[in-house]
Amino acid sequence: MIPIGSGAKIWIATGHFDMRKGMTGLSLLVQEHLHRQPFAGDVYVFRGRSGRLIKAIWHDGVGLSLYTKRLDHGRFIWPSTVDGAIQLTSGQMSFLLEGIEWRNPQHSWRPTSAG
Repeated sequence: MIPIGSGAKIWIATGHFDMRKGMTGLSLLVQEHLHRQPFAGDVYVFRGRSGRLIKAIWHDGVGLSLYTKRLDHGRFIWPSTVDGAIQLTSGQMSFLLEGIEWRNPQHSWRPTSAG
């Protein structure tokens, strides 16, 4: 898990975004799309069109970090709203990173036994 301070807020950007963007491009999206300050210490999470890849940026006061996660199976559960951002708790973020429905915790895909 990302070592986020207790005062940091977690925001997921609704809609889908170009996952070729790096830290600079995503921080520009935070400023222009979400109308927020990307260097204020909050975490911003973006999802690609396929729903299997997310990127999160976070400024810890020293520098900007970029975190990426791709699911092998299933998709990240995302709100259907197209504009803006939704704030998550750290527990909901943990569910999101595991591919679990964070609004109603259930696995979106569960491995089956090989035998």
